[in-house]
Amino acid sequence: MSGTSTTTMPILRIEHLSMKFGGLVAIGDLSFDVRRGEITALIGPNGAGKTTVFNCITGFYKPTEGMIRFTGHAGNEFLLERMPDFQITAKAKVARTFQNIRLFAGMTVLENLLIAQHNKLMKASGYTILGMLGIGGYQQAAAEAIEKARMWLEKADLIDRADDPAGDLPYGAQRRLEIARAMCTDPELLCLDEPAAGLNPRESLALNVLLRDIKENTGTSILLIEHDMSVVMEISDHIVVLEYGRKISDGTPEEVRTDPSVIAAYLGVDDEEVEDVLTEVGDEKVIEQLDTGPDIEHGPEASASMLAGPVSDTVVHGNGERVTVDVGASKAGQVKKMAPAPATAKPAVDKKAGIANRLSAPRDGKADNLKLIKGIGPVNEKKLNDHGIYHFDQIAAWKKADIEAVESYLAFTGRITRENWIAQAKALVKKAATKPATGRGGSK
Repeated sequence: MSGTSTTTMPILRIEHLSMKFGGLVAIGDLSFDVRRGEITALIGPNGAGKTTVFNCITGFYKPTEGMIRFTGHAGNEFLLERMPDFQITAKAKVARTFQNIRLFAGMTVLENLLIAQHNKLMKASGYTILGMLGIGGYQQAAAEAIEKARMWLEKADLIDRADDPAGDLPYGAQRRLEIARAMCTDPELLCLDEPAAGLNPRESLALNVLLRDIKENTGTSILLIEHDMSVVMEISDHIVVLEYGRKISDGTPEEVRTDPSVIAAYLGVDDEEVEDVLTEVGDEKVIEQLDTGPDIEHGPEASASMLAGPVSDTVVHGNGERVTVDVGASKAGQVKKMAPAPATAKPAVDKKAGIANRLSAPRDGKADNLKLIKGIGPVNEKKLNDHGIYHFDQIAAWKKADIEAVESYLAFTGRITRENWIAQAKALVKKAATKPATGRGGSK
């Protein structure tokens, strides 16, 4: 593999990863990339499977199915799912921290960083008593190890505490020490499991500074699990969102921040925020997602936790205040209330609808499955059908005026272009044309 191709390849590629514990599917057919030189965040509600993914990457679990492909700087490739955990660290250069701090509390801060370099020091000693006697290259290796430890103590703002027991450090400083210790192993990929957990705003800021320094000055790529959205959105280049062990979103922070499925499943976590979420998003698909329960086949039973369960019409706050939440609370509902009533009982033949290629009924009596287009759910499919849109080729032929007309009664602006409905429809039309004729419809 050439050096050029190595720089363009992701450092880590997860392909169709599944992890089952008996009848429980903790991860289901998960695929995503971690790009070299970037910070990738893995987020999702509690129980989404994030730590299980980390355990598979670092060898604590052997996945039920799938591949975990790691490509090093030199072009050497490792299949991590086939390697024991200690080789993943030593050969593939993957380091990890844990949710719970695992420092040697009785050792000094400096000694914790020297312990991380024990492989190099043992090799220099010849694995014998010669190292204790200062024979061979051990003294030089020890000096280099101390210098590396000192560098990382400075980066972590811990140089003044080098001789203090690690257990005496404040919680945030212990978090930074754990990251510094992992970096002393010279990893190509650093996996951080909730590094900002329990940190105050000042400590979170110090963590952000350290992680940016690692990204910009060491060449180490970072994959992190985090619940602190202020950390995730500020430092991440790429975000992958999980729910019930399955990927529901994958993109830049801005793309994930505005993804309705993420808002419904993760970002709107408190009952008190439901009304704000509906008003801010103004999208009936989000309202529909909030008003339905989880996927019974793959998720837990209905629960109020993390908006996993159904949201009632009335939200009772902790102080006893009762707030009614309905479609009218959103921008979508407000637009719908302001829209004029349809001229007839059959919107499909309404001349004011503004769509050039409406039909009074589906061709051959069978409509395409419009839900195959990302962004069209059951509610929007019904509305499209009510307005005479039944087939992919109708959507593929829309012009600007058609899009504006459709957005006016779907009660959102810009989403058709953002989700590229027309390109998706054209692809589905082309795909259907290459298959043997089996009658019109949208079945897979």
